[in-house]
Amino acid sequence: MTPRFPQVALIGKHHGGAVPSAAMVSTGQAALLEIAQFLQAQGSTVVLEADTAASYQITGFAVQDLPGLGQACDLGLVVGGDGTMLGIGRQLARHGLPLIGINQGRLGFITDIPLLDYRSLLAPMLRGEYTEDHRSLMHARVMRGGVCVFDALAMNDVVVNRGASSGMVELRVEVDGHFVANQRADGLIIATPTGSTAYALSAGGPLLHPSIPAWVLVPIAPHTLSNRPIVLADPNEIAIDLVSGRDASANFDMQSLADLQQGDRVIVTRSEHRVRFLHPKGWNYFETLRKKMHWNEGVA
Repeated sequence: MTPRFPQVALIGKHHGGAVPSAAMVSTGQAALLEIAQFLQAQGSTVVLEADTAASYQITGFAVQDLPGLGQACDLGLVVGGDGTMLGIGRQLARHGLPLIGINQGRLGFITDIPLLDYRSLLAPMLRGEYTEDHRSLMHARVMRGGVCVFDALAMNDVVVNRGASSGMVELRVEVDGHFVANQRADGLIIATPTGSTAYALSAGGPLLHPSIPAWVLVPIAPHTLSNRPIVLADPNEIAIDLVSGRDASANFDMQSLADLQQGDRVIVTRSEHRVRFLHPKGWNYFETLRKKMHWNEGVA
């Protein structure tokens, strides 16, 4: 019988250019090899992501870079945490490759299969028993004098921040070309529903269910307390001009960074691409919230 996913890409935690310790390599290598052998036993061919194979010193499998995996494989299996999945999801979204996340630490919001339970949860998913969940992406550009100097996708958020040693920034905010407000604050967050449980939540923003086609605009420590979070429809174009402020920057999922100059404009629109997540059958967003946010603890 032909497996539901004949070619499975196996992708491990990326270390952001840092050299992992020998213990991390050994632990990660053992977990990845065990998962690869499990996938083979289920009838799938395993293709390792090139950086994963190099970082964890794994041989004996076909190897491809991420674009190659997106074109050749039927499923991506990401072993790591939510940060790893954010980076992989952005890069593979254009290929429409469905992704499953196996979390090596605590349960994640988007890597929701614990490593210890992967066999029992993954086996039925490989047979086609799963819940599919699509997540929107933001496309952000930094414009300087009418020229795009930085271009990035974000799954969680786009954050305009003040410098570490400077005071507040002043930002001019527009939505679809309509002036909204000038805000003096430590910064401003534009978050997707996926990112509403990240930095936006700690800054006082609301939780957005991932099925809602919306963004949330959240000021960070605003000078005027009446500057409150606002929920916007995600087809809107949001533009943020840096009116004043030294050493300001724009962060994209906190994984890529652009230094801003006075007069720069950050333009955020909805990307044409979406990330496809697969969850175990019966997966429920509210159950994830309860576990991650420790709701109902102590209730009999």
